[in-house]
Amino acid sequence: MSELFYLGIMLFAGLLFGRLAKLIHLPNVTGYLVAGLVLGPFVTGVIPQGTVEGLDIVSDIALGFIAVSIGSEFKFSYFKRVGASPIVIAVFEGVMAIAAVAAALMLFGFDISLALLLGAIASATAPAATVMVVRQYKAKGPVTETLMSVVALDDAVALMGFGFAVAAVKAMANPSADIAMSVLQPFIDVALSLGIGVALGFVLSFPYRWFKKDGNRLCIIAGSVFVTVALSELVGGSSLLSSMALGATLVNVTRATPRVMAALDRVTPPIFMLFFVVSGASLDISVLPSIGLVGVIYLLARVAGKMGGAWL
Repeated sequence: MSELFYLGIMLFAGLLFGRLAKLIHLPNVTGYLVAGLVLGPFVTGVIPQGTVEGLDIVSDIALGFIAVSIGSEFKFSYFKRVGASPIVIAVFEGVMAIAAVAAALMLFGFDISLALLLGAIASATAPAATVMVVRQYKAKGPVTETLMSVVALDDAVALMGFGFAVAAVKAMANPSADIAMSVLQPFIDVALSLGIGVALGFVLSFPYRWFKKDGNRLCIIAGSVFVTVALSELVGGSSLLSSMALGATLVNVTRATPRVMAALDRVTPPIFMLFFVVSGASLDISVLPSIGLVGVIYLLARVAGKMGGAWL
């Protein structure tokens, strides 16, 4: 079967399961994930494994648009109003998640290297589900604004946290290794990713001014997302950070960006739905029992760390 056929099946299944999730008062995202899980190669096999693996581009495009949407909330006027509170929250909840997971795993006797790496992974927060839930319930206000900012900053915190964890593990395994470069690498990755987004945002703001119709500007943003994601992946940076920086730059240097982003929100729902259905189809539930005690400790400690860090 053609991949287009499977894409159509995914959209119909996503709509159906999204409605079922809504009936039991769950976010639509839950239904999309379940739809993918049911259709995927690890349950019914309606969608073959090869097809799922070949749809990575859908994930790249969806995450790019989601990140640009988050970045477009980063207006200078907002930070003048709230100050550094989103940055403080993001740093504290990220660091506390790392510390809580690593400490809990070591307390239960797991290897320190495993504890550090899993702790670093725990600091990351997937922005896609957060954005979709906020959109579904049309949430607005100071809490939502802070939430979106923290989710955006989480990616940078997670990159640096993981870099430090890798450096620590390398130092324990091989004291003669180049630890300095391992420590500097996450800062380089973050700076490079942000630089790509900011640079492209400034460059593309010029044709943005030349084309006045929202449809043309929508095409500019879409093309910008594709180029930004491709370049960041090419240099080994974070496509999420680059796309967020792109959105933040455009919204601060061009006045019409909020209106165009509103138009973008009307055409991206199918892409976002496909992203979650594909994500669900990629989930191999047969490996869940093998996670065992590590998974339980990780989950509980991460929740405690995130909540504790945000509260502090």
